[in-house]
Amino acid sequence: MDAQLKKGLLEICVLTAVKNEESYGYKIISDLAPHVEISESTLYPILRRLESSGAVTVRTAEYNGRLRKYFRITAIGKQKIRDFIETMQEFERISNFIMQGE
Repeated sequence: MDAQLKKGLLEICVLTAVKNEESYGYKIISDLAPHVEISESTLYPILRRLESSGAVTVRTAEYNGRLRKYFRITAIGKQKIRDFIETMQEFERISNFIMQGE
């Protein structure tokens, strides 16, 4: 799979993982595990990019004596998911046309 395409898909997967409730790194990885393999070294740069673009917000809170970062989706992040779904629906229509022509 093309690296840029995979990066974009992983961003949408991460946004989807925090769509309904805030979450933290390990939980995001665990929630995504049945669907996609993602490591910490891949996840955290994605979360930083999503934060920089305004797609997620971050808060830090203490948990069992350690600081933990919690990520929450924003309106921008929700729009990114909607845009992705719309793009994939268009892609599916075009793919179906191409496959019917074979």
